[in-house]
Amino acid sequence: MGKKLTKITRDQDTGLITTPKVNYVFDDNGLIDWRAMIAKKWLFPNKDKTNETDVSNLEDHELIIKIGGIKELAQIRGYTSVKYNVDTPSLDYVIATCSITWVPNYETENREVTYSAIGDAGPYNTNDFSKCFLGAFAENRAFVRCVRNFLRINIVGQEELGANVVSPPQVSNKPSIEDGLGKQSDPHYLLSKVMKEKEISFDNLKRILLKEEYAGADVFEKISDIPKPKVFNLIARIKAI
Repeated sequence: MGKKLTKITRDQDTGLITTPKVNYVFDDNGLIDWRAMIAKKWLFPNKDKTNETDVSNLEDHELIIKIGGIKELAQIRGYTSVKYNVDTPSLDYVIATCSITWVPNYETENREVTYSAIGDAGPYNTNDFSKCFLGAFAENRAFVRCVRNFLRINIVGQEELGANVVSPPQVSNKPSIEDGLGKQSDPHYLLSKVMKEKEISFDNLKRILLKEEYAGADVFEKISDIPKPKVFNLIARIKAI
């Protein structure tokens, strides 16, 4: 006979799993230290940054986490839905937005929270194998980033790693939308596109960044001045409007 199935139950007050037993780790503030709950089997050294092989001796920036570890943490945290929105600005560029609705727990003041993140895949950030599965890789990257950012994990995911690709960029013949943004594979182009769809001006966007005290926002003069990591965040936020 196979193993007896165990029904997962959660404490109504905290949202934490009571059955089966989970060894939660807490930080000094009483919040769950999700980083400390990653099993060693899901971690391996980033050889571009260290020659050390024992993951116990490495800092977070010297480690890589496998997607299995991300899935395990997501399962423990608990979620009710995972949704994807996929865009293809060009034939060889895919952008996926992953939105996860997390079950309430004490960390979110017992409120249901939906968190989103973006993952992209194209000729400049994939290897020869993944070029054939750009959609799948973009979705995996979005999922990994969504989980680890929500759970405050600063270890890069294996799916997020790029590749040294020498293929030339594919430039669209379509006229630029703003400030010379003519490459449909450029995330700044996509940001400009969604801003126009939502009727959001650059001045309004800059005011929001200044209000949020985003570093360097005071010197932004055009969309292309915004760092790419922030561009992905802004695209997700604007699409959610």
